[in-house]
Amino acid sequence: MAKFNCFILALFIALSVSSLDQGLAARHLLDTAPTGVPALPTIPALPKQTLPPLPAIPTLPTLPTTQPTLPTPTTLPPLPSLPTVPTLPTIPTTQPTLPNPMTLPPLPSIPNLPTIPQIPTIPSFPTIPTMPTTPFLSPPPSTTTSP
Repeated sequence: MAKFNCFILALFIALSVSSLDQGLAARHLLDTAPTGVPALPTIPALPKQTLPPLPAIPTLPTLPTTQPTLPTPTTLPPLPSLPTVPTLPTIPTTQPTLPNPMTLPPLPSIPNLPTIPQIPTIPSFPTIPTMPTTPFLSPPPSTTTSP
């Protein structure tokens, strides 16, 4: 932590010293500057451009307002026939019978587990006597009355 504080102090001193040179250079420029405001150069006027005239809007041909009639066919061709849908195979409705299972051996008997011994009861701890309390001391009554 001390190294960090020394680094900050050194940085502050370096910035302070570097700003002294800048301040002196600015003072030197102010002292050597000519008095009075230099005149701004005049900007020459730009030539005025003229735009060519806009072209005339051409006239559009008029569109017909009636719709031409379409020829009516005399006979329509016959519609194609639909393909036939294949039939699904029939599913049997009865379940097949399963063969009789083999006879299984009897399950092994579970051995008797030992019983858990009873945990003895822990004697209760004696109670700690309470210390007598002392009343807080109050300050003496004041002799002057406050307004």
